[in-house]
Amino acid sequence: MKDTISIADIEVECHIGVPDDERSKPQRLLISLELEKDLSVAMRADDLAKTIDYHAVWVRVKKICSEKERHLIESLAEEIAEAILIEFSPDSVCVEIRKFVLPGTRHVGVRIERNG
Repeated sequence: MKDTISIADIEVECHIGVPDDERSKPQRLLISLELEKDLSVAMRADDLAKTIDYHAVWVRVKKICSEKERHLIESLAEEIAEAILIEFSPDSVCVEIRKFVLPGTRHVGVRIERNG
């Protein structure tokens, strides 16, 4: 059985979008993550060093979003997933990004899952 650490709706400001004018000012995005890993050792030891530090993940996601502009939320999702897999070693990661750009819609989004 896999255990899951979830971080819901990390709010970031990001220069993202296909038209130049859309990227010219930061847009609000919400990013949610699910990281799967066997957490039984951490649970028994009650030791942060044996789990995934969700604060460190939060900091890393915010840093990735501020590093450069992008055209696609798909690209941003892939960069986040790759960094999380490399730096925090979950068995898998799911990244969902929501963007608030289309009138008359709650949001548009992308959700990807990658394995370590």
